[in-house]
Amino acid sequence: MNLQPFLTNELVSLKPLEEADFEALFTVASDKLLWEQHPNNDRYKREVFQDFFQKAIESKGAFIIIDKVTNNIIGSSRFYDLDSNKSTLVIGFTFLARSYWGTNYNSAIKKLMLDYAFQYVNAVHFHVAKSNFRSQKAMIKLGGKIIGYSTSNQGIEGNPIYEIKKSNWLPS
Repeated sequence: MNLQPFLTNELVSLKPLEEADFEALFTVASDKLLWEQHPNNDRYKREVFQDFFQKAIESKGAFIIIDKVTNNIIGSSRFYDLDSNKSTLVIGFTFLARSYWGTNYNSAIKKLMLDYAFQYVNAVHFHVAKSNFRSQKAMIKLGGKIIGYSTSNQGIEGNPIYEIKKSNWLPS
């Protein structure tokens, strides 16, 4: 499975993240309110975001998200922790510019990623911080079910792990 394909639908394009994308993506990420429910709530700071960005590049599964109407970079997401034996993959590290919150963009992004992932795996997991109520609501809207709790997200106990199974997924 290629963890960085070029994906597109009517609203967005997901393009493999490159070093040259830093400034445009940091412009989005520098909004302090984006991170208020996140365990790393200082990610709006350049030096903190630089570390996040470098890890995204090194993951070889990260994307920039481009609004097809404006051609602007509006956020990022990532595929990671592919487990061929268990036929699972994780989607996470997603953030969007606040002007896109409450719109159909997040679900369009996740549907695009899920449609692709389910060509290769039987289940997709999402690690969500227990303090991130917006992301938890978004997971429920997508049909995610809590299958357990993890300490892997920043070492904070009690973070829900959501799952969407291929057998329950209706492709876009």
